[in-house]
Amino acid sequence: MLLSASGRDAASQAALRMLMKRLPGLSAIDGASSVEPPSPMDPPALRAAKLVEGNSLRAIRVGEPDRAAPSGFGGFLDGTQRVQVVADLAGIPIVYGTAAAAVRIRINRRMVTWVEQPPRVERKLFIPLRNLSELLDDPTWAGVAEPGIVDTSKPDERGSFASAHPTALLDLAIRAVYEMRERLENELAQAWCTSADDMLFIDGGIGANQLVASSARAIGVIKSHRTLYAEGSALRTVFGLARGERSSVFQISPRTRSTVLSWYLRVRDPHGHDAMWGLVRVEAAEGDRPSERADEISRWVMAEMSPLSLPDSRWDKMAYGVRDTEEFLRAIA
Repeated sequence: MLLSASGRDAASQAALRMLMKRLPGLSAIDGASSVEPPSPMDPPALRAAKLVEGNSLRAIRVGEPDRAAPSGFGGFLDGTQRVQVVADLAGIPIVYGTAAAAVRIRINRRMVTWVEQPPRVERKLFIPLRNLSELLDDPTWAGVAEPGIVDTSKPDERGSFASAHPTALLDLAIRAVYEMRERLENELAQAWCTSADDMLFIDGGIGANQLVASSARAIGVIKSHRTLYAEGSALRTVFGLARGERSSVFQISPRTRSTVLSWYLRVRDPHGHDAMWGLVRVEAAEGDRPSERADEISRWVMAEMSPLSLPDSRWDKMAYGVRDTEEFLRAIA
């Protein structure tokens, strides 16, 4: 089998059979293992942000979560992706990508799948058809429209196409699989925001979707920090946060995403660790009483850090509900 046992969807199999038939020189890669994603494509950056709480960014104590009062989060949303190079033609990788997303909810202290919206799983072949057309000197390849194929040879903002370097073509496929995953996550997040009453803990930002970014029911928690929204003394304040402290609330308006409120929160004691240990950034919709809301949501986020998400290497920043969702997705995708 060219595709893994978990990837026997009809559309992708049919597309791959078509390719094998039309491309005699295609080199199949049996038993292809998953490709590790490259380092994030966005370079590390520091950016100033507009404060909405006070005149300078400072550390604010939010206190310990109230064990007697439950967290306001009723659901946890996360997604996964897997990339496999299943064939190659003269340096053009044929990539098989799987993306999945699910919402898990807590009922009587047990995690179960949200039945109103089933988990989403999609599998596709990702191919740079423009490169394939040029290689074969056959313009018909540029217009191939198969249900199981995604064309990754799209121009960037300047109208330029990616290099024909195999690694550059693979990076395009990985980005496209990530976008498929983000779309599945957004579908579930939108469904929650329009039908559920409780708060949704989203692993990642909320600004990619306007409906989600403006909903009071969606909270994003970011574990990685390629972009830090602080400079100078403000950056030192962020790194100096102690467990149970958050930064002042600020507003971020990325060029391709919706405006949201955000703040940094230290969920674990960083003593003996690096500056990023136990540091998350929270995103929420704009609204009234940002200070009170940030304090309350911060306590909820801290409450969700127990029990520990071991043995995951990101346990210092990961909520148990998110780990449960990831484990569920691994089992179905």
